[in-house]
Amino acid sequence: MTATILDGRATAAAIKSELRVIVEKMSKKPGLGTVLVGDDPGSHSYVGGKHKDCAEVGINSIRVDLPSDATEADVLAAIKDLNNSPECTGYIVQLPVPKGIDTNKILEAIDPAKDADGLHPLNLGKLVIGQSAPLPCTPRGIIELLHRYEISTKGAEVLVMGRGITVGRPLALMLSRKGDDATVTITHTSTRAVSEHTKRADIIVAAIGQAHFLTPDMVKAGAVVLDVGITRTPQGLLGDIHPDVMKVASYMAPMPGGVGPMTRAMLLSNVVESALR
Repeated sequence: MTATILDGRATAAAIKSELRVIVEKMSKKPGLGTVLVGDDPGSHSYVGGKHKDCAEVGINSIRVDLPSDATEADVLAAIKDLNNSPECTGYIVQLPVPKGIDTNKILEAIDPAKDADGLHPLNLGKLVIGQSAPLPCTPRGIIELLHRYEISTKGAEVLVMGRGITVGRPLALMLSRKGDDATVTITHTSTRAVSEHTKRADIIVAAIGQAHFLTPDMVKAGAVVLDVGITRTPQGLLGDIHPDVMKVASYMAPMPGGVGPMTRAMLLSNVVESALR
């Protein structure tokens, strides 16, 4: 068996084409804002990619770059400007922010209606109680990728490896909603006998940041696996899933080229949907 690749790049391109049609019909174009603090090359590259995506779809860009010595007050002032900007229909603060800046305080300052990352506490709370709100981009991208390949989560045993606030926890909530109807297990650093959980799962989402942690002997034949983790090594960027899992799984979203492009596409979707609201 060789797994079918869940192609996030091709799927994201299709989503951007769909969004372009919607945006062309809008009398007022949506605007994506970004706040980037510091000089981290990875963050600059990621933010640059987001604005490139905007240009492809027809979304206006508002980019705020702050120096590495920017204070928390500087970041909060930039957030206030975007909250009040009629041109900005959704925005993100690129994480992580430098030490000395309270991430929770920054996220709480974002206007929930303009929360393009779906990480404001109010929006996460709405997710818990089933109310409509912007959804976290990576979990939304994972579910959308499964839907586009007609992989059903209804009644499936889904294992989410990792309990982070950007992927693991919200993904578990979203998968257990009516309509998605998965039976979800979360593993974390204190989980005993992890392989007992992985071998039982129909779908595995690995988001732990441990290079090649998930090996073929931990996966049952025919499982669907999605790699979200990224680890920097001397050999380059590596995902959480060993490449040989391809020989066991039925479908696999690799890193790179799987979930990453979907995350960016869902950011655009959140911005367009905020503008429509």
